[in-house]
Amino acid sequence: MKILALTDIHSAYQKANEIISKESPDVLIIGGDLTNVGTMKEAEDALKSFQKFNPRLLCLAGNMDLPQHDDLYDRLGISLNACGVILEHIGFFGVSSAPISPLHTPYEITEKEISVRIHKGYKQVQHTAKKILVSHAPPYGTKVDIIHSGIHVGSTAVREFIEEHNPDVVICGHIHESRGQDIIENTRIVNCGTAKQGNYVIVEILGEKIEITNLQHFSYSL
Repeated sequence: MKILALTDIHSAYQKANEIISKESPDVLIIGGDLTNVGTMKEAEDALKSFQKFNPRLLCLAGNMDLPQHDDLYDRLGISLNACGVILEHIGFFGVSSAPISPLHTPYEITEKEISVRIHKGYKQVQHTAKKILVSHAPPYGTKVDIIHSGIHVGSTAVREFIEEHNPDVVICGHIHESRGQDIIENTRIVNCGTAKQGNYVIVEILGEKIEITNLQHFSYSL
């Protein structure tokens, strides 16, 4: 299974569509910040354009989306927020939003609520052979949650879940400047970076083998 993960699109829908068309994945994951405080119609139109290239779409909202976007994703049957989805032998589950911060962005929740949502989704996929957590916010205290000042700003709840349950892969975004990879015990963590700047991640699962084929950067046609 070839999985394409995009986060932090921030309304750059044409760029996202070019990446999706180029990669032709088996599964497309949108890991939050599809919009910049966009309307419900804007979000729905964007997702429908993505599905023309790839109908197997899973999605959650980021801190610069609206909480109501989660309702849209539920209605479209593509949500990963507090949900588990099994495709073949792989369990996908996730959590929208980001921890409460001094920035007061549109969609922030407590660490307690982040934990509740992750565990709710995990219960639906915990018996699968492979498990992938999609969290808009990266885990705290890693290489992928550091802002320009050098401070770690990731989610403690995501970190605690990883240490307790060891999912195979964690796909995240949110902290644009910390695009990259890290590992906690046996869990591989990848911050996709911002798709608006052409960044994305490919995760390939072949039997027991998981490959994250480096972080990709796509140059767009004008």
